[in-house]
Amino acid sequence: MLPASNETGSFGVPQIGFVVSKSVGNAVHRNKVKRRLRAAAAVELDAIPVGSTVVVRALPGAAAAPYDALRGDLHKTVGRVSARVAASSTGRPGDASAPVP
Repeated sequence: MLPASNETGSFGVPQIGFVVSKSVGNAVHRNKVKRRLRAAAAVELDAIPVGSTVVVRALPGAAAAPYDALRGDLHKTVGRVSARVAASSTGRPGDASAPVP
């Protein structure tokens, strides 16, 4: 997650992108994963800091994972990253733009 920028075109709303490679499956499986992740992200939108950019990379196991598992993983990750962003804005050490394992 990256903090907000003052660039032209930045409206202060969170931006969410998904990376679903061919290793996840064929086009049907990849699109299904993207749809499920979009639905899960819509639920988490309020927890994402305003103006942030979020990139979610789906691993091959995402195609077989139930929606509740995807949503739970996204919820846990958004919570961890939001805490890191809040900590970095208060001056504590840590890089808010670093990937979260």
